[in-house]
Parts: sequence; structure tokens; C-alpha cells
Amino acid sequence: MGDVTLLLGGDVMTGRGVDAILSRPAPPDLREPAVRDAREYVALAEGAGGPVPRPAPPSWPWGDALDLLAAAAPDVRIVNLETAVTGRGTHDPAKTIHYRMHPANVTTLTAARLDVCTLANNHCLDFGPVGLADTRDTLAGAGLAIAGAGPDATVAWRPAVVPLVDRRLLVWSVAAPSAGVPPHWAATADRPGVAYLPAVCTASADALAARIAAVAGPGDRIVVSVHWGTNWGYDVPAEHVAFAHRLVDAGVDLVHGHSSHHPRPMEVYRDRLVLYGCGDLVDDYEGIGGHEEYRPELRLLWLPTLDRATGRLRGLRAAPVRMRRLRLERAGPADARWLADRLALLTVDATGLLTLRG
Repeated sequence: MGDVTLLLGGDVMTGRGVDAILSRPAPPDLREPAVRDAREYVALAEGAGGPVPRPAPPSWPWGDALDLLAAAAPDVRIVNLETAVTGRGTHDPAKTIHYRMHPANVTTLTAARLDVCTLANNHCLDFGPVGLADTRDTLAGAGLAIAGAGPDATVAWRPAVVPLVDRRLLVWSVAAPSAGVPPHWAATADRPGVAYLPAVCTASADALAARIAAVAGPGDRIVVSVHWGTNWGYDVPAEHVAFAHRLVDAGVDLVHGHSSHHPRPMEVYRDRLVLYGCGDLVDDYEGIGGHEEYRPELRLLWLPTLDRATGRLRGLRAAPVRMRRLRLERAGPADARWLADRLALLTVDATGLLTLRG
């Protein structure tokens, strides 16, 4: 029946400083304690890495990642989009950090030929229901499938559907409070919001599995994308492991975890891949110190290959990149080895990719 290869990206934050270098930035005003203008993040990046063109072309943030993806040729490309796509709305007063990208800059997402943007995270409602509606409309208008947030709970809990050759790939997107998602962002029958997990536990996994069973057919491949956990550290909470295992036991083929700013451990459980933290992919964090021991400038393009008929993991590659000048560049051999040493199931192959041991 053949295989299907996915691109799984971590958090893509094309708002704030990234949006500020593109052709039509959203209003740059911020509500952060130390930074009040998004363009200050561009200045920090330039101080760390060198000049950044303004305006930059839509493909600029992806840089060398586009060539790496062209060579890898994934069948489906999935990222967690951690920004509102709007020029309107007001800053959520309950939060201090807000991300938005102007809808005209959606070409930055289509430049990477993305298929699915998951939205259940702690930034999709930074500019309220108006911003969320603009985000959904803009992404849909650009041909991107979305999951995880909507005008009500029915839509928020609906999966993205990607046709494969002879079946479907269904992608659910959910978010947990441990990743900073405000409880009042939970979608209800009459309130816009996200597909919200009040707790990461076996009970919530069973409830999600029941939702999946009500929609998925016997031949569908199933991905659950979950925004959870803290920003830093390599420890994986026991409840995350139990949650992921419960989903796999219920028939989920892959768990796509994110929120941490650097890659966290991964696992192969019952021949299914569990990524507990993909790490950031695109952001404006250059020049911000404080967590250098985690090398947050290093990123991975996760490229698992699944058996299309069974969902079993057939292989895993991860292409190492690094952020400089708000642009992804190929990472060198030393950086690839550094990443592999911290992700014990992976090793560096002759091409410089990280691959699954054994």
C-alpha cells in the first residue's frame, strides 16, 4: 500500500518581529513589560546575527528549510501556527505577550507549502474572537487546512482532513493549561475558542479518543497535535506519557507535541511515534539571552514515514536547522551531533540528518 511521509514542525510564530520584516506588517504595538514595539525584536536579531532585509520576501523566514523540504518531499506538511493572522482586534487584557501577523503576509505560510496549521495553542486568540475569525478565514482562503480553534466547540474539535492516495489523514489539535492556555479560551457551544483539555490525564485521553472514534473510518490515519508543557527542560511529565500511550492504545498513529522552545525527548510506543516536544521552528527570539544551555537557536524539521495502510512508523529523519537573521539556515555537523546527543533515540547519518537508531 506504500508509505506516507509527514513534515511535523513545532511552533511557527510568524507574528511580532517576523511579521515586522514582511511586506505589510500588522500594527507593531505590544503590551509587554520590557518591549512595546515589535520592531525591537528585529533589532535584537540584527544585533545577534547581522542585517535583515526589510521588506523581506515571503520565503525569507524559511530560508534553507525550503531546499531541505524539497529534497525530503514530505506528502503532508503540518505545523503549529502560534499567532493570530489579523490586522484587527484588541490585545487580550489577560495576557502580556501577543502575536499577530497581517493577513497579507499569509504568503509566508504558503511559501513553505504547508498543508495543515494547528491552532489550539496559547496565542491564536491573542486578539480576541475577531482575530480568530480573521485567522481562520485567511488560512482557509489560502488553501490551508486548520484544526483546534473555531467559532464554537463543534468546529474547534473538528479535525483537519487531508486526502491521501487511498484514504484520509485526520489531524486533531488540542491544548492544555500547562502551555499557558487561559481556561476562558475553551470553546463552548456559544463561545469561540480552542479545543481545550482541562487536564492532561487518561480521562481526557479517553474523551478525545471517543471524539476520534466518532469521526474516523477504519482506514484513516490519525495524528493528534497537542500544545502542552513548559517552555524549557528535558523532563517529560508522567501524565504526558500516560496520555500519549492511551491515545495510541485507542488507535492514534502519531502524537505531535509542542510548546517547548527546544526539542524534547521522543518515543516509539507500539510502533507509533510520540514527539513530546518538537521545539520552535520559526520565531523572533534571536538575541534574547537566559537559556543558552538549551541551544534554542537549533531547530528540527521532523520527517516521520508511516505505513499508509497500518500507521506503523517505518522510519524517522529530522533535518537540523538554526535560526539566524530571522531565517532558517542549515545546521552544521557539530550542531547536528549536539542535538542527537540530547535526543538519545536519534543519531546523525552520513547526510547530516538525524535518524532513528536501529
